[in-house]
Amino acid sequence: MKFLVDTNVISELRKGRRAHPNVLAWAETVDTGQLGTSVLVLAEIRRGVELKRLRDPLQADKLELWLNAVRQGLEDRVLPVDEEIATVWARLSVPNPLPLVDGLLAATAIARGLTLVTRNTRDVNATGVRAFDPFVDRSSP
Repeated sequence: MKFLVDTNVISELRKGRRAHPNVLAWAETVDTGQLGTSVLVLAEIRRGVELKRLRDPLQADKLELWLNAVRQGLEDRVLPVDEEIATVWARLSVPNPLPLVDGLLAATAIARGLTLVTRNTRDVNATGVRAFDPFVDRSSP
């Protein structure tokens, strides 16, 4: 695994041909075995499914099927937040606090030697994480 993919990138790829062209172009250059994510990303997507269920149960069911397919496709490339990642996050968050999930994703990428693929590079740039914004950047890191 080489890349830790954030929620905003996974959600964009769900759009298929309607997705941002730079994100599609980047995804086409990467072997899926190089892509992983965090349990936090899956939790954010799950939360979105459950919020949608309150207003539109049929659409939520479709999103649930998509989420299950994404999860199966990731196989063993879903990383937990363990003690090492929590320690890195704590150190990164002092003296300037980070948004919780973005900070934990940056800490995960740092601790596991991965590139964080996210649209939220501004939120994590100060951490020193290798970050890549496929919405802006046209070449793979």
